[in-house]
Amino acid sequence: MRSFNVIVWGFVELMCLFLMFNDFKGIMAFHMVSKHLQHINAFQVLEDHKTAYHFQPKHHWINAPMYYKGLYHLFYQHNPKGSVWGNIVWAHSVSKDLINWTPLDPAIEPTKPFDKFGCWSGSATILTDNKPIILYTGMTKEKPEPGYQVQNYAIPENYSDPYLTKWIKPDSNPIIKPTKENVSAFRDPTTAWKINDQWEMTIGSKVDMLGISYLYRSKDFINWTLVDHPLHQKENEGMWECPDFYPVSTKGEKGLDTTVIDGDIKHVFKVSLDLTKYDYYTIGKYDTKQDKYIPDKGMVDSWAGLRYDWGNFYASKTFFDPVKNRRIIWGWANESSTEEENVRKGWAGILLIPRTVWLDPSGKQLLQWPIAELETLRHKNVQLIDKELKKGDIVEVAGINVAQVDVDVLFKFSNLDKAEEYDTEWDKTFPPEMLAKNICEVMGTTKQGGLGPFGLLALTSKDFEEYTPIFFRIFKTPNTKYKVLMCSDAMPSTLNLNEYRPSYGGFVDVDTTENKISLRSLIDHSVVESFAAGGKTVMTSRVYPTLAIGDKAHLHVFNNGTEIVIVERLDAWSMTKPKMN
Repeated sequence: MRSFNVIVWGFVELMCLFLMFNDFKGIMAFHMVSKHLQHINAFQVLEDHKTAYHFQPKHHWINAPMYYKGLYHLFYQHNPKGSVWGNIVWAHSVSKDLINWTPLDPAIEPTKPFDKFGCWSGSATILTDNKPIILYTGMTKEKPEPGYQVQNYAIPENYSDPYLTKWIKPDSNPIIKPTKENVSAFRDPTTAWKINDQWEMTIGSKVDMLGISYLYRSKDFINWTLVDHPLHQKENEGMWECPDFYPVSTKGEKGLDTTVIDGDIKHVFKVSLDLTKYDYYTIGKYDTKQDKYIPDKGMVDSWAGLRYDWGNFYASKTFFDPVKNRRIIWGWANESSTEEENVRKGWAGILLIPRTVWLDPSGKQLLQWPIAELETLRHKNVQLIDKELKKGDIVEVAGINVAQVDVDVLFKFSNLDKAEEYDTEWDKTFPPEMLAKNICEVMGTTKQGGLGPFGLLALTSKDFEEYTPIFFRIFKTPNTKYKVLMCSDAMPSTLNLNEYRPSYGGFVDVDTTENKISLRSLIDHSVVESFAAGGKTVMTSRVYPTLAIGDKAHLHVFNNGTEIVIVERLDAWSMTKPKMN
């Protein structure tokens, strides 16, 4: 056991897309075209930070899933010629279990006038005769930046082929051209649904700063008509990328097909906000008479609203899995490295572990959890049972490969009496959309509290020069209620100060009277995905240690609060490497 204060304190000083830094709160910006780097091939792929059990191709840059004839199909944006944004095709991989993946030839490549300058994001829909069809955005011109955008479709050459190895792009494309829509901000058609014997789908766009989700109808899925009102819109949002619209059951965890539009359901409307590079969602009602989406009363329909993930997570897409009656969400995590570093290592971008998503019993938020199939990769296991953590304690979890691990821990505490006071000045100082993140930045792990900070120290170097903490702090508010803060802090994760090292934060809506809180973290070399309280709050960090690599990485539980915290149970499993492209 080590003392947190002695070891760590000395080192305190020390979002569908490619990225660059911009000046919006340190968030990343995408669609940056670097033509001088687009065609630099990867002669040697550097493995230090490459993930083992997260989806990525062998090399180069990545960014619509579906199930068909016994196989899961993943189509993803990919630059086959380099590790930066450009030369975008729809790459294609298949799996029987969402864990082991086999690569196929690209499904869609820019070969026609209607997608000459790129095949951008879209969705797959299974039609009523069980035939799949893809809708995607094509670039017909390079100007105005990032390109002149139209909507196209593609169909399989052979419907009896479960691998769907070849796709046809009919010459009747494009099937939707912009009329009044913004030609350079008109993209990402969704999976379609049916109402009144007509297909409907929505496309993301903007008008000045008005975020808008245009609504389209079709009887045959080929000839589409713009409806005279949007599905949804909101002022001061900017471009809505990668919209997603789907039903969730109010009666349990089972998923629903997108075509379900009535019954004991709510609808989820999600957008990827181009301005912030975060995914936001609301829960509400699909008014089928007005053909509009209406968020529930009390939903924050803005930047300060709900997120799937409070960290590095963008351009997500859900799909219905008919085999297990579940809805699965897949998100993308970009690199925090520079373009030149991405070229040097030969790859960029990963897809995060697919998660089952369902409605919380409160109806106020969604819950997410890694798909059960991930557990097939669990190998060697170590445990801690009823381990007491006093102020300043650090306990190592050893005996497994902690750079490639699934760790599940339940913390408990005797009471809430020592919870520190919540500083109400934070509410005045920090913008609501950044509140939790900013508190995490201010408080960190080294500032002692009452009940917390306590949690995990992942990817830690031997002498704690580098560590990635995932932790909780519990605050007492003036109205005698309690706020539970979750943080995932990349600031101390690496000695390479050229990396983007943000601190992420989110509040956890958990019943504190039980005096317990759980944390599950999926640690995979350069990514840490963490799930608090059974998936109520989720947070992903990308980290690039220089010392805590491979077998030189360590894992610990810690407590730096005055209240004793008990590790009631900790299970950690080394994760084997699946077949990955």
